Amino acid sequence: MDRLKAYWEIEKQQQLLWPFIGMILIGYLGFKFGVFISEKLTIEFTSLVPYQHILIVGFAIGISVFLLKGILQFLKRVEKRWKVTFKWELIVILIVFSITGSTSVMVGRPLLKVLGLTTDNLPVFLYWPLFVMCSFIFYQIFLVFYGWLFGQHAFFWEMERKMLTRFRLIKSNE
Repeated sequence: MDRLKAYWEIEKQQQLLWPFIGMILIGYLGFKFGVFISEKLTIEFTSLVPYQHILIVGFAIGISVFLLKGILQFLKRVEKRWKVTFKWELIVILIVFSITGSTSVMVGRPLLKVLGLTTDNLPVFLYWPLFVMCSFIFYQIFLVFYGWLFGQHAFFWEMERKMLTRFRLIKSNE
């Protein structure tokens, strides 16, 4: 436990929550990929059906380890770029990004449907750019909101400010 605290620069007990949530999410993602892969394999090889649970667990563990190693390498690269104070904040930031992306899509699609814009009454080449634009707008709003909710408002507001400056929606302070 002391090695974990030292690695993630954890000073308070409640900060331990973030590495554990990260591990749970990686395990869940590994499990979902494991189920997907084992179902594809058992369709191809019907003789593997009795061993499907073993396949799922094996793939889930393998994929989770692969994801964990990849994410840790990614975190090493972005730690300096994002200028975070503590390593555990990187996990919080990634969680905020993932929740924000999911939420923006879950809000964007029903909003277009309420407005009467679907692939049934719009050509696909018009619907998808509208969907992406709608999701992008909600993404920006939810990014700042979830950043505030998870205690990373300063980081996400700075990121949002840079993006708005690039789109020339606000003037640069520099």
